Order: sequence, then structure tokens, then C-alpha cells
Amino acid sequence: MYENIAESLDGVMKDGMILAVGGFGLCGIPSDLIDVVKASGVKDLVVVSNNMGIDGKGLGLLLENGQVRKVIASYVGENKLFAEQFLDGKLEVEFSPQGTLAERLRCGGAGIPAFYTKTGVGTLVAEGKPHAEFDGELYVQERAIVADVALVHAYQADTEGNLVYRYTARNFNPLVATAGIVTIAEAEHIVQPGEIDPNHIITPGVFVQRLIRTTDRVKDIEQRTVRPVAVK
Repeated sequence: MYENIAESLDGVMKDGMILAVGGFGLCGIPSDLIDVVKASGVKDLVVVSNNMGIDGKGLGLLLENGQVRKVIASYVGENKLFAEQFLDGKLEVEFSPQGTLAERLRCGGAGIPAFYTKTGVGTLVAEGKPHAEFDGELYVQERAIVADVALVHAYQADTEGNLVYRYTARNFNPLVATAGIVTIAEAEHIVQPGEIDPNHIITPGVFVQRLIRTTDRVKDIEQRTVRPVAVK
């Protein structure tokens, strides 16, 4: 466990690396670790994440800082800067259907180099990729993703790196955690070994190499939707 957030990334950040990041929108993103990546100044990053945050928040900070060369994602519609960089040819983008992206990360963590899926067959997603026929149906081959470094956010952890996520903040975090050669987790609460019910552990500590406690911060909401107050 690291006491200093910046030190948790010492020795693993390098230009051109593949960086997998958990979260969905702004939910469950490792905000503190993203800040450290920004401060490190590493560039030409290949970022693997469901999306790239929004302008000025989450992974959008790395786009603003000019640190990202390529993005592998399933959805990017909330980030205007992303669209501008993509359309201007400054950013390489590999779109991957959401379920396919999840499976690519899972396979990366499980040591499975590739798999076949029907999703994307006959579309731009499948262009240039191997195809095969199974039981009379055509499938496209998708390669697994293994990241140099994976960053995840957990609700609770013990000092052995066992992680528990909270509600929808779980999203891509468990998959990203397994897909990193080095996985760094930030957790809101850190307890001693044995204080988490083993049945509640989602990511075993064997997948986590470094752990830090998050700073207290406001959790941003991407699109706040509220119910009108009923007038009696």
C-alpha cells in the first residue's frame, strides 16, 4: 500500500504505453490516479476505456493535456474535445462494441489471446479482421487487450489488495483490474485483511500490485436527472 498517490505510479509510467482505465462516464473512474497520470506528463498514450470522460473531467483531462495518441473505446459522445481531435486527425480511434470491449479485457486477464463473436460482422468494426464460420454462422475474430498499466477505483479494499466495488461504480473496473500487467487501485476505504467477507470480494488481491486511498472529493454526476417535486 502506498501513502503517497504520486508514488503509486513511480517506475511504471512511460511514453507510448497502453493504459486501461475503469469507469463508465464519470461513475467509478479512478480520478486521483488520472490526475497523477496527467501530472506525470507521459505522452503518446493508448487509452483503453469505455469512454473518455467529459470535457475537463476524467480522462478528458488527458485529452486536454495532449497526452493521448489513440483511444480504444465503445462510446465517446459526451466529449466535444474528443470529437474535435478525432475529426482533425490528431487522435486515432478504435471503436469496439461495448460487450466486445468487455470481453477483450476479460480475455486479456484470463490469458486468452483472441475470441470469435457475431457482433460487428458486416460492419466497419469487422473490416480487416479474420473471420470464421461456426455452425453455419459467420463470426469475426477479436483480439484480447493486455494493458501495461491498469487503473481502477474501488469502494473498499484491504491491505492485501482485495477489492469491493459499490453499485454501478463496479462497471468496467473488475475487467480492467485483471487486464493490466501492473494494476493500481484507488479505494475509498482500506481495512485490514480478514475484515472483508471473502464472499464479497470481487477482485482478488492477486490482480492488484499497488494500492492507495483516494482523497475526499465530490463525485461528479455526468447528467443529473431529478424527479419534479410533487406539489400538494
